[in-house]
Amino acid sequence: MNIANFDDLLHAAQQQSLPQRLLLVFASAELPADSTPAQRRQFEAGVGGALVPCLCVDKTPEEVGSFARLKRESDQFNVQWQAVFVSTQSDHPDEVTASAAAAKALERMVAAIKGGALANMIAFDLQGNAMALQ
Repeated sequence: MNIANFDDLLHAAQQQSLPQRLLLVFASAELPADSTPAQRRQFEAGVGGALVPCLCVDKTPEEVGSFARLKRESDQFNVQWQAVFVSTQSDHPDEVTASAAAAKALERMVAAIKGGALANMIAFDLQGNAMALQ
């Protein structure tokens, strides 16, 4: 399945045989303290930096609705993010169990992002397009 943008992911999640929960970690770009002068110039020009998790949430595809709706909702938190990392999990019928499982999964995602282990997530930019991260 080819996922070129966030709405493709929503559609794919809605097509699964089991209900899905989207795990979303928003990340902002920051300049590391040990950056070189060249890295600082690039960062000031809008290139580079380190992605740092700043906001986490879990939602069903129906709760998200669309990327435009998700972006509007995230704007209410006054967080300047550059990427949203997404993973999914099959939803549990018991809401308490679903919330606990999602919280643990989000913690693992945050740790993975901080460690640069991005293989099990898809990242999307501010326009909702899938990103290729290196």
